[in-house]
Amino acid sequence: MNSALLQISYSASCLADLIFSEMYKVQELLSEEAQERTSVADLQHQLVDLQAEVSAAHKQLHLTQARVQQNVQRVAELKSEAVQLELIRHMPEADEPASAVAGTATQRSQDVERALAHQSASTSAAASTQTQSVPQASSSTTAVRHAAPQQRKRVTARQRGLQSSLKIEEGLKNFWYPAAFASQLHKDTPVSFDLFGQPWVLFRDKAGEPACVRDECAHRACPLSLGKVIEGNIQCAYHGWQYNQQGQCVSMPSTAACPNISVSSMACKEEAGFVLVWPGQGPQPAVPNLAPPEGFQIHAEIEVEVEVEHGLLMENLLDLAHAPFTHTTTFAKGWPIPDSVKFKAAEYLGGNWEPYPIDMTFQPPCCVQSTIGLAQPGKILRGQRADACKNHLHQLHVCLPSKPGHTRLLYRMSMDFMQWVRWVPGIQKFWQNIAGQVLGEDLVLVKGQQDRMIRGADIWQHPVSYDKLAVRYRRWRNSLDSPEQAKHEASQAALSKMSAGELFRIEEECDSEQCEV
Repeated sequence: MNSALLQISYSASCLADLIFSEMYKVQELLSEEAQERTSVADLQHQLVDLQAEVSAAHKQLHLTQARVQQNVQRVAELKSEAVQLELIRHMPEADEPASAVAGTATQRSQDVERALAHQSASTSAAASTQTQSVPQASSSTTAVRHAAPQQRKRVTARQRGLQSSLKIEEGLKNFWYPAAFASQLHKDTPVSFDLFGQPWVLFRDKAGEPACVRDECAHRACPLSLGKVIEGNIQCAYHGWQYNQQGQCVSMPSTAACPNISVSSMACKEEAGFVLVWPGQGPQPAVPNLAPPEGFQIHAEIEVEVEVEHGLLMENLLDLAHAPFTHTTTFAKGWPIPDSVKFKAAEYLGGNWEPYPIDMTFQPPCCVQSTIGLAQPGKILRGQRADACKNHLHQLHVCLPSKPGHTRLLYRMSMDFMQWVRWVPGIQKFWQNIAGQVLGEDLVLVKGQQDRMIRGADIWQHPVSYDKLAVRYRRWRNSLDSPEQAKHEASQAALSKMSAGELFRIEEECDSEQCEV
């Protein structure tokens, strides 16, 4: 009987899905795009056909409801029969006291009755939920537009796999991290930075290759970055102890040298204009491709220390829908508010924004690359793809997780036009001022988010369709929350190209206020 009820419940669920599918078709027919490509007569015929299909589905649903009620009544009858059978089975034997058996039988019959009642109620409620949760279909546009959100269940952010915090996932360390611009690491000047709450210092060895050691002298814990580089070794400013690229102490002035003194070091290499470090264990992954696209020249490289968690800043950078509301005094000044903002996924962590000519990709572990198509210098044309524009601006944001609630932001801007601008006196100061203004508009909001998150707020209460790329980043982050190899491999597999089926499912997600992404 339970299997029969479940089968009917499943049938009701399928019918509900069919009804909503037909409603969705009606909504598509009533959209502006459909009206532009289809005649009024064809639209009327299609709407009549769809209304007939919806009506037929409703009739079938009513028949299913009647079957559910019949089976609920049958369950009640079976429950009564089971209680009677249980009483008969425990009738007293000839040599057994009747009173004792009667008490036991009564207790057991009550237990059986309670269990059957609970089972019946649970099954009935499940079936009823499937059938009664379907709202009545209406031919009016308003009913069609609001029916789908009403049937969706409220899903928490934790159930979606979305959870923001100041915690650093252990698996996040198994990547190469751009720590500094190579142009800023001179042969005689160390560069300090924090990574995962630990202090480090970069310098160039005697051959000019970058090196990275812990920014803490093994003698008295003085920061080595306060010192200087002498013949490829970094010298502590306190007592002059020197360390090579492996962190080994090679000089202790004014005292007898102590053997085997060293500080920690990290693997380090220079690629595409960045100095990258490897904080992980085991086999090293491939170094990410951070070079500007072919035909682009670098115009600005900017470093900023930001007092927000790097994941919150990443999610901000992966969200373009906020631009006309937040950046009203900088790059989005005068932008009209579009009727709809969508992110069209071309791969799991990349795609293009509509209606803006902007392509964007998240590059693990902490980089956001975007290419902006310009109709003319300083202006974008809505409704176009970036690759259809003549001029382009490419941005790379690196959000280094320096310590809890803090980010080391490396920003690089490249262009494929107006290359002479690079030589204009004071242009770097100009770009720094522009970047500072844009970042300032974002930080007011992201700092507020972080404050509310620390107080217990859920950052992902109600994600909607244009949150798609940020949601995928957060799911990727949360998948790194376990050191288990299987989970780590699963998170890496999530970065692969999506199948056509997955792309179809994502682009068909609802555009309402309540939807899963």
